[in-house]
Amino acid sequence: MTVVSVSMPEELLNRIDEFADEHGYTGRSEVIREASRNLLGEFEDNRLEDRRLMAVVTVLFDYETTSVEERMMRLRHEHEGLVASNFHNHVGSRYCMELFVLEGSLADISTFVGKVRATKDTLTVDYSVTPVDEFGADGLEALDGAGGHGHAHDGGTGEDDE
Repeated sequence: MTVVSVSMPEELLNRIDEFADEHGYTGRSEVIREASRNLLGEFEDNRLEDRRLMAVVTVLFDYETTSVEERMMRLRHEHEGLVASNFHNHVGSRYCMELFVLEGSLADISTFVGKVRATKDTLTVDYSVTPVDEFGADGLEALDGAGGHGHAHDGGTGEDDE
């Protein structure tokens, strides 16, 4: 097996070591290998290919890290055909949360999530992907007509955006 050197913050390394101990892993290498396999395989689900999808992507970063917020704004503009909505909110006194609602193909969503994850100084990136084509046009109209959850298609942002 090839040995790879990886740089990471001490806090993250400590969390990986604690996780390994708590969950019965033989060590941090096993945790990193499993996480890498999961990351690489998460968008390889054949059930999602060639389908219209909706994704919700949540990013958390330190308020002092303005470069992350600037990068999120650039990504929103670079992918304006994919980003259906975007919301920025302050969490506590120190953190910002950026939430993106995406509508598009698996490849486009995967590219977007990859760029968000590659952004330096993000603390967490979480997402979910849901096929929306399975509802069909009649199903979506029924949901809209039932007085359920409202939605916007203008790519508008949350009220806290600056």
